[in-house]
Amino acid sequence: MIEQIKIIDGNAIAFEVIDSFTETDVKLAHKLIEQKINQGYDVIHFLIKVDELKINHIGLKAGFMDISYILKNIKQFGNLAIVGNSETIKTLVKMDNFFYNILNKGFEERYFNISEIDQAFEYIETN
Repeated sequence: MIEQIKIIDGNAIAFEVIDSFTETDVKLAHKLIEQKINQGYDVIHFLIKVDELKINHIGLKAGFMDISYILKNIKQFGNLAIVGNSETIKTLVKMDNFFYNILNKGFEERYFNISEIDQAFEYIETN
């Protein structure tokens, strides 16, 4: 399930993935992105809090839908702040950032510990 954490004026979106990530969640995330695009923003920055996500609760179809959407719209994705409490996710973010930066020069994907959520908000709101 995803839930918007905070409504941000400007070109940023913040949401939390709680327990699982389903096709319905993907559609909701895409709707939030489309709303920002319709407001005239060319690039959108994201804070995604995943400290309560259970990796094995990510639906296969949801994962493919999400990756497909991201690749199709990569030029509209700005900086990504991934907030969590997992060494595994921290490592995955570091690896993913390498490819993200190749596909989307000038933007980064960064991991923030849950205790650094204020810095994560600052990261997406000031870029």
